[in-house]
Amino acid sequence: MNSDIIVGLDIGTTKIACLVGRRTENGKIEILGIGKSESIGVSRGVVANIEKTVASIKAAVAEASEKSGVNIELVNVGIAGQHIKSLQIEDTRTRRNPEDEIEQADVDAMIENMENMTMLPGEEIIHVLPQEFTVDSEGGIKDPIGMCGSRMQANFHIITGQMGAIRNIYKCVTKAGLTVADLTLEPLASSAAALTEEEKEAGIALVDIGGGTTDVAIFQDGIIRHTAVIPFGGNIITEDIKQGCTIMRNQAEQLKVKFGSSLAVENKDTDIVVIPGLKGRDPKEISVRNLAHIIEARMTEILEHVHYEIRSSGFEKQLIGGIVITGGGAQLKHMKQLVEYVTGLTCRIGFPNEHVSKAPSEDMLQPSMSTGVGLVIMGIEELEKNGKRTVVEETPKEETPAAAAPQDSIEQEEKIEKAPKPKSRGFNFLQKVRDFLETEDD
Repeated sequence: MNSDIIVGLDIGTTKIACLVGRRTENGKIEILGIGKSESIGVSRGVVANIEKTVASIKAAVAEASEKSGVNIELVNVGIAGQHIKSLQIEDTRTRRNPEDEIEQADVDAMIENMENMTMLPGEEIIHVLPQEFTVDSEGGIKDPIGMCGSRMQANFHIITGQMGAIRNIYKCVTKAGLTVADLTLEPLASSAAALTEEEKEAGIALVDIGGGTTDVAIFQDGIIRHTAVIPFGGNIITEDIKQGCTIMRNQAEQLKVKFGSSLAVENKDTDIVVIPGLKGRDPKEISVRNLAHIIEARMTEILEHVHYEIRSSGFEKQLIGGIVITGGGAQLKHMKQLVEYVTGLTCRIGFPNEHVSKAPSEDMLQPSMSTGVGLVIMGIEELEKNGKRTVVEETPKEETPAAAAPQDSIEQEEKIEKAPKPKSRGFNFLQKVRDFLETEDD
């Protein structure tokens, strides 16, 4: 099937994942290839070292390109970090001719008005998400197109971020020789991969426990109601294990992954793990139950932050679907039980296989890959909605010289200029970043 190929680039704190996918004839997503590399230049979702991040992006993209057999040039990038904020804003539009039907142009004009809203210094709008519309006196309308009326009022969910932090992500992707098609908030991407439309309608809280951050997205009545980024994740648990057991960090990470549990009572006192000592030193014995105590204490703290976000959203009593946890942290043993104990809400583990028909391996469908799969899904949906074309082609990769000549740089700049530009979801913001980087280079 000749279908447009979309690439999702998940720039995380512990890993950078690049996924190549396309829509199949049955409407599902086929993952053609995946590349992963260790993320050593990102801290809590924010770029801390540009050169190291660029190297990691190149490694992940090269692996994905080799496995999928496509040239990767245009990518959909995920964004997170504690600088992300969200707010609710109402806007009103008066129509000149109330007898005319409301068109998409009317909705787009309201979205554009929100995108041009003045923010605090250093902050920029990433997403403008319409929630509900009111046409004259008729409220609770999800899609007003086709209706007649003189006064349109809309509730918008606005997501903002620090210009500097997002600019650094954009710069890393550009330095890696790629073009950013769109920036997407990571919890929105994860929800696209791990949630069903029925769950979003019933009311659900998605909790993506990553390495550096824990992302929250709350849906009710099919509408995004609340988003938040909590600056704690799996890495802080690893640090707790390192200090609590006085072992090396890589040993602590392996302990967490292989023997970690979120509930201490589910482990026996007699279960012992032996850690090799440093050169010339005796091995160290670690109690699996003590290890679980350390993990449970920190994970409980993270889940209390999550519960606070759910309560502050005002939708705690309306979440019929409870909580879905995904991300690498969801792979810890007994996480479901701990979430239900701390929050009092029902819980399930979210795997990114709801919309995927085919993947290279079962490892691809682990909760830790939810964001990457979601970026592909949202990229395909945006492509189908706006009729954008990708610059990704299913052709053999050509060998590139080690050092690019000046003419190559010119051609690359022309390719970036000719690349299709998003028609919505942060186009103004992306254009501002492009303009800034071009001015900075000059």
